[in-house]
Amino acid sequence: MGTEHSMMRPTTRWLGVAFVGLMGTSLLADTIQLKSGHKVQGEILKETEREVFIDIGVDVVRIPVDRILSREAGDGAAADTKGTTDGNSDEVFRTANLPFKSVKELAEEYGEGVVMVETPSGLGSGFIINDRGYCVTNYHVIEKETRLAVVIFDKTDAGDFVKRRITEVKILAMNPYFDLALLQIPPVEGFKLTTVALAPDTNQKEGDTVFAIGNPLGLDRSVSQGIISTRARNFDGITYIQTTAEINPGNSGGPLFNSRGEVIGVTNMKLEGGEGLGFAIPISYVKHFLRNRDAFAFDEKNPNAGFRYLDPPRRRKMENAP
Repeated sequence: MGTEHSMMRPTTRWLGVAFVGLMGTSLLADTIQLKSGHKVQGEILKETEREVFIDIGVDVVRIPVDRILSREAGDGAAADTKGTTDGNSDEVFRTANLPFKSVKELAEEYGEGVVMVETPSGLGSGFIINDRGYCVTNYHVIEKETRLAVVIFDKTDAGDFVKRRITEVKILAMNPYFDLALLQIPPVEGFKLTTVALAPDTNQKEGDTVFAIGNPLGLDRSVSQGIISTRARNFDGITYIQTTAEINPGNSGGPLFNSRGEVIGVTNMKLEGGEGLGFAIPISYVKHFLRNRDAFAFDEKNPNAGFRYLDPPRRRKMENAP
């Protein structure tokens, strides 16, 4: 490590002084702020989980991700870390193009957006997608239940997590076929919810690093890391993301994150008798469910179905049918 440090330090120092002096404050260039206090400007050509490759005009420079403090987009706007809305105009969920970070950093940053879902018959996991309290989980977590509560893990100034239990959670929509459900957490005065962003695309590949946050067997705030084994495993006509990240009962309904902290799937099952055989519902299915949630609206008079059935029209004339 000592050799690597001595080699990298002069390079980043030269870039921070010489290149910024060459480019000035051009708004056309992407800007990377290093933890050392220096800045690098140029066009970002490629990103991986460990490195960013940036074209500074006279050369292409490799910058380790752990040396980066922040980034700024080429139009002078800050990098998209808050995300943009997608789909409906009422901002049900957001997508974002987030920078690569370590699993430790991402779990700390977005862990508060993952909740424990409690029912009289068991528990599962879920994640909050907007500040209106919309929460995604699995259908089988709340199946045949209407009395729901969630436990939110609130981070204090000291860095500890305090459990905050919220009752009277509403069911908004359910889709038994895709095993998805949408809940709404009631507002709590003086408390702001932490939300997570959905991945803007489905460009995941086999071997990509992923991690899950959930409550396996009631062990709250558990993080498991793995890779994508295959991105299109077929079961009964539905494709799932297969992952080596450990998935156990209680993880159901929790998010599967990529290395940017974007949700790429909803964990929902594992194969019994095997290890490292976990599965998640792809984010494309989740977006379709959220955009068309009215079609799967929950009917409190029929809690076992995710559909609302309209009464047939009454006959106006009572003579014999033709």
